This record gives sequence, C-alpha cells and structure tokens, in this order.
Amino acid sequence: MNLQDTHSPLTIELPTPASSDGRSSRWQSHREERRRELIKQARRAVHVLGSDASMEDIATAAGTSKSVFYRYFGDKAGLQQAVGEVVLSQMQHRIQEAAQSALTPREGLLAMVSAYLQMADTSPNVYTFVTSYAPGDTAGPAHPAAPGGPLGPFFDAIADMIATPMRSHLGDVRETVIGYWPKAAIGLVRNAGEQWLSTPDSPAKPDQETMARQITAWLCVGIVPELTPASPTTKLSAKEGL
Repeated sequence: MNLQDTHSPLTIELPTPASSDGRSSRWQSHREERRRELIKQARRAVHVLGSDASMEDIATAAGTSKSVFYRYFGDKAGLQQAVGEVVLSQMQHRIQEAAQSALTPREGLLAMVSAYLQMADTSPNVYTFVTSYAPGDTAGPAHPAAPGGPLGPFFDAIADMIATPMRSHLGDVRETVIGYWPKAAIGLVRNAGEQWLSTPDSPAKPDQETMARQITAWLCVGIVPELTPASPTTKLSAKEGL
C-alpha cells in the first residue's frame, strides 16, 4: 500500500508586495491627475471670476464641491500655492526661452521683460491670485517673494538668468555689482509691471511693447535721459549707458 502523497501541498496565494505597490502607484497617479485637473479648473474659474474668488465660487465653476478642493489643497492659500507653482513655472520657461534668443544683454533684458508682461497681462486675475498668496500664520502674512512663498524660487531663478549675460558682458571685475543688481532689477520690473497691469486702460497708458522698452531703459540707463535740464556730463553718462 502506497501511503506517499502524490498531490501538491495546499498553498494559499497571498498578494505580493509588488501587486500592493502597483495598486498604490495607480491610486497615487489617479490622485495626481485629479489634482492637476482641479488646478486647471481653478485657474479657469479665477480668470473669469476674478482674483478674489472664494473657494465656493471656484468649486461651483468647476462643477464640484468646495470640500473636494479642501481635501486636495487644505485651504485657499494651498490652492493659491498650487496654481502659482504651475503658472510661475510656465512664466519662467517662457522668459528663459526669450532670453536665450537674444544676442546682447540689453536684448536679453528686453526679451525677459516683454515675456513677463505678456504672460501677466494674458490673465491679470490669475497673476494677482497667485502673487497675493500669503500663509495665514499668526505672525502675519509673509511677503510673496519670501523664500517660503511661491514667488521666491521663481524670482531667484529670473535673477540668476539676468546675472548670467551681465556677467559675460561685464566680466569678473564687476562681480560685486552683478551680485546686487539682478535682485534690484527684479524689484523694479515687478513693481513697475504690476502698477502697469493695475492701471485702467486709457490713451495715456503705454502699450505692452512700449512699457517693456521703458522698463528695460530704466534698467540699463536709469532715468538720466528724463532729467531736464541736463548738464553735458549727464548727457555723456546717458550715452555711455546705452
């Protein structure tokens, strides 16, 4: 009598870590895709409704509930941060492309200023929505361009892009100047640009190209040509600046 068991031992199939990881990966991918879609819808809503649109307004325009936006972004500041990262990344890419096509440092500055104004002017509501971001902490709102805000890395990168052609043009002997000037230039571009964006349309308001050239002239020459009466020394300085 053969008592040897010729059958395979009974086994229980358990999910492998890989299959669990696969489901987790698919869920994470789905969540990221949903988040991107909500950001896109929020951007469209703000473009139409204005920069002061509430979470409820944005959710209604997106065809969902505000609880969905709160679940993905925490609060309105979180949504502003998320939209800002997308918008500012696109602006940075556009400005970088414009700068790379320039032949001289001044042309590079004009290209970057023009790209900045054009992108901001395309949707002033969205631009204001993302640049007005401030964390709601007890210490008070942080400046949007602070390291913790969405504008910090953006404007730091733009400052580096401005410094690169200037360093090539001026040489290492002007390294001290290059270290300070790009940050100051960014402040001028941003403040002048935002004032231009907020100015109501009128015959006195410069068009986008004129404003870009004016800002670039301020960066390269300052307001010396505007000073009257100008002394021979002042005129000479203005010509040298060009």
